[in-house]
Amino acid sequence: MHPVLSDVRKLLWYMAAWLLTGVLIAALLVATDLAGWANALFFAIPVSIVYGFVVSSAYYVCRSLPFARRHGFFAVAVFGAASVLSGFAWLAICEGWNLIGRLLGEDWTTIAISQHLAVVLFVAGFVFYLLSILAHDVLIVIENVRSAERREAESRVLARDAELQVLRTQINPHFLFNSLNSISALITIDGQAARAMTIELAQFFRQTLALSERQYIPLADEISLCEHYLAIEKIRFGKKLDSEILVAENALRAYIPPMMLQPLVENAIKHGIRDLVNGGVIRINGFVRDHWLHVSIDNPVETNPTAIAGNGLGLRNIQQRLATIYGERARVAWTRSNGLFSVELAIPLTYHASIDES
Repeated sequence: MHPVLSDVRKLLWYMAAWLLTGVLIAALLVATDLAGWANALFFAIPVSIVYGFVVSSAYYVCRSLPFARRHGFFAVAVFGAASVLSGFAWLAICEGWNLIGRLLGEDWTTIAISQHLAVVLFVAGFVFYLLSILAHDVLIVIENVRSAERREAESRVLARDAELQVLRTQINPHFLFNSLNSISALITIDGQAARAMTIELAQFFRQTLALSERQYIPLADEISLCEHYLAIEKIRFGKKLDSEILVAENALRAYIPPMMLQPLVENAIKHGIRDLVNGGVIRINGFVRDHWLHVSIDNPVETNPTAIAGNGLGLRNIQQRLATIYGERARVAWTRSNGLFSVELAIPLTYHASIDES
């Protein structure tokens, strides 16, 4: 459907433009002494508004002949013929309305349309239609550009969703395998602890599945998931594992993608606490500063490791997820110094589940 005629607001502006055109035509008639103001306005305004709907047909003429199919003489012939027909239509509208004015029997309802004025009106209708073709060509170009931008945006969203789904399939089994291995190890050592861990694991995965269905969650929910995971691991490691969580109240209400911190907590245990004789403390800190949410996870590691600890898959997954969702607006950095491994996330602050990704 016509993009102007299908939008009430645009239609009102379109009619206002033709109303102004009618006033200008009336002013020309008065300036050339062809009619008084009353006659000129009564004649020019109605025919201009009606003709405005006639020239809107140029949109369909332009759509039927895209730029790729326009070849010299053929395009000139099509547009020229349409303009000629439109010129005759404009002249017919003017003659018809003038006839209605004569039937009303009032002096101010008609103008004298001489042969010379009829030619001028025909030429005006012809020119108006050519200008309408040019304007509708521009309108179609803008419409095509916006359509291409929408398709590109939809493609980016689909690609992002597909990539996130792949990342989730990489991460989720990692949780399950580690947890099952822990339970398997505990069964022969401490049956009661294994049973408690199994119950905790079921609750953990129930919460994990619920959160993974959402695109964004409050940081408080992610912290709760980490606390649940730490409770499972504390059954396994006992006093060797401890944790401290210090997150500001305004940070807890901020929204982040789900399963963003839990893999980092898992890495802190797998590549840090597990390899230390005396274990250590995992610290999670969160605060808001300058419209950014900052979250850090610190854990002790061996000062002089004999081999490379881990392959960095978890950190790369987090880094890739942040880049996919936020582009360059978010970052993740990690450092290892003096027996301490630290990961810090910086995410644009939002307190809504819907995040602008433009």
